[in-house]
Amino acid sequence: MTACAVGAYAFAEYVLGHSGPLFAATSSLIALGFSRDPRLRRVMEVGLGCTIGIAVGDLLLHWLGSGIWQAAVVLLFSILLARFLDSGTIFTTQLGLQSLLVVLLPAPAGGPFTRSLDAVVGGLFALLVTVLIPKDPRREPRDDVRKILHELAEVLRECASALTDSDSTQAWHALIRGRNCQPLVDRMRQSLRASNEVATLAPAYRRHRDELDRLDSSLDFIDLALRNSRVFARRLTSAINHAALSDEATENIADVLEETAAAIDELSLGLAETHDGVRRAHLRTARLELSETALRLHPKLLEVQRLEGETVVMLFRPLMVDLLEATGMDSREARDILPGL
Repeated sequence: MTACAVGAYAFAEYVLGHSGPLFAATSSLIALGFSRDPRLRRVMEVGLGCTIGIAVGDLLLHWLGSGIWQAAVVLLFSILLARFLDSGTIFTTQLGLQSLLVVLLPAPAGGPFTRSLDAVVGGLFALLVTVLIPKDPRREPRDDVRKILHELAEVLRECASALTDSDSTQAWHALIRGRNCQPLVDRMRQSLRASNEVATLAPAYRRHRDELDRLDSSLDFIDLALRNSRVFARRLTSAINHAALSDEATENIADVLEETAAAIDELSLGLAETHDGVRRAHLRTARLELSETALRLHPKLLEVQRLEGETVVMLFRPLMVDLLEATGMDSREARDILPGL
């Protein structure tokens, strides 16, 4: 980021002849940044925001003149226009900032659109760095999927503990924990978009696009599994409150939950693994463990007798199918593993 910002500034000053091209440096920092948004989008937001902001500022300056109240009108209009055109934070900030600078500060040598050109230079330098010195695009999605699956496993373990202790409050806490996982899923989707962009732009990492596609596909099924875990935990809370499960059924379902959580840990190791052979081995083990557990998901096999207890088992079956699909299993094959009803 340091080399990119200084390089963009030096290029704009010594090659293009711009005086004090601060926007070349700042736009390169914004475009590279630590945000998970794709860099191409950030570069476009900075460049377009600068250009449109300068045009709006110049137009309103011609009509209204310069001054404090004119600056307020220009800034308000620019922010409203930016939010109407695009909801991006960077785009709104750049458009508003540039229109404000046009009204309050004298134009730089070369005209007001010199700043817009500086912003484009900074963005191009950021893209050049992305192509020549890219970070591994798989790192952030792997970290994210590890965190998500850890939380899912802990949700199921809390449900198992709630069953064993006959504690509906703990089952409710598991439900809250499952709900809190949604921001993790959304963050991983952002990471995957940015990583796919890096893998497309950087020749050194284009070979990893298939792996990123597999992670993206697995995330869809993990997201479904998380949603089903929340439905399951909510129903489990009611079943515990109404004492709908016998001691035998409680023990059996708790065992199923613990086994599934252990298999999710194995799935996490597989999806986050860098070595292809080790990754396939972990996924194969997770698929086998989940399949063995899925064969038990029938109310009679788990010694469930009451209707509300049967509902708990029935709600766990689609969650198991989602997990099997996350390992790479075909959806029909995953459903066929479940015992017939």
